[in-house]
Amino acid sequence: MKLYIVRHGETLWNVQRRLQGASDTELNEKGIALAEITGEALREVPFSCCFTSPLKRARETAELVLGKRKNMVPVYSDERIREISFGVWEGQDSTLLPQEMLDNFFHHPEKYQPPQGGEVLSHILERTKDFWKDITSREELRDKTVLITSHGCCIRALLHNVYEETGLENYWHGKVPPNCCVNIVEVRDGRAVLLEEDKIYY
Repeated sequence: MKLYIVRHGETLWNVQRRLQGASDTELNEKGIALAEITGEALREVPFSCCFTSPLKRARETAELVLGKRKNMVPVYSDERIREISFGVWEGQDSTLLPQEMLDNFFHHPEKYQPPQGGEVLSHILERTKDFWKDITSREELRDKTVLITSHGCCIRALLHNVYEETGLENYWHGKVPPNCCVNIVEVRDGRAVLLEEDKIYY
């Protein structure tokens, strides 16, 4: 099995530095263009199916990456790969929020405490692990190539099933995945190998 894990394209809230989390935002023009470029670069990849976060920006990215194949490749929405929720911080300008808490989220995740109504990092790790075990154990997908479109925080959680170094202190593995970056993972005989990390196509 080969998995192509793609972060959604850019949104207006990305540009405005507003926390999106589980809010249902759409791609902006640049985000659409990025997804189209990524789709062109992956046009020869034989995707058998796609799993996407139910949020618009991820679903739109999936459709644009698939391009002309979008009506031929089955696309399944899965709540387990929805972005982390920031609760009452959703939609807020990140520069106006408590900087210590935000700094913990991005630089000291083991200390991060979510705002009211927000999701803890341990929970997103749990639900993405459940998704990972489910998908990689499906016999019908064993020799297939699968597209997964999701979000920055969620993708890092999902890749914790691949990384050698895990734990909350290593959550981000150096950075937030860029918009429309592609991580390629090969799963064989229960072993997952990261073939490509955060690759961006231009």
